Amino acid sequence: MPIFVVILLAVAAEIAVLVALGQAIGVLPTLGLLVAAAVLGGWLLRREGRRTLGELREAARSQRSPDREISDGVLIAAAGLLIILPGLISDVAGLLLLVPPIRSALRGRMLRAAERRSQQVQDQLWLHTQRAYRRRGATAPGGDVIDGEVVSVTEEDADVPDGEPKSLPPQ
Repeated sequence: MPIFVVILLAVAAEIAVLVALGQAIGVLPTLGLLVAAAVLGGWLLRREGRRTLGELREAARSQRSPDREISDGVLIAAAGLLIILPGLISDVAGLLLLVPPIRSALRGRMLRAAERRSQQVQDQLWLHTQRAYRRRGATAPGGDVIDGEVVSVTEEDADVPDGEPKSLPPQ
């Protein structure tokens, strides 16, 4: 439901901006501005996409982690989607995503958010594991150690004179 509300608000904002701009400068200049933004966005999208793909290949060739290149690729794909959508706000947002310094700042925020989310998932998984062990009455890994005796029954053990399997002493 929240995503639907955000999309509805975005569409309403796009329409409001286009109507206001059309009244301010006229319909034809407004359409010209939309076409110019789409052409500029397409050109920038191809240029930045090729550059990022080249950097990704170079990272693979030098056997280093392509974190930066992959996040740039995601942001460039988002920019392409925003430019394809009709509307001036989405075009401006898409064009801004194609500017390397802005993309770099967003990349840092994306990586920090991903690290925070990863830590939250790890914490939740750990808590879930602890609860599952407690429900079964068992001790979670890393908990108490119970001394015991391991009994091994193999064909070699069958040759023991008293007929009893060998047992290992507790350690």
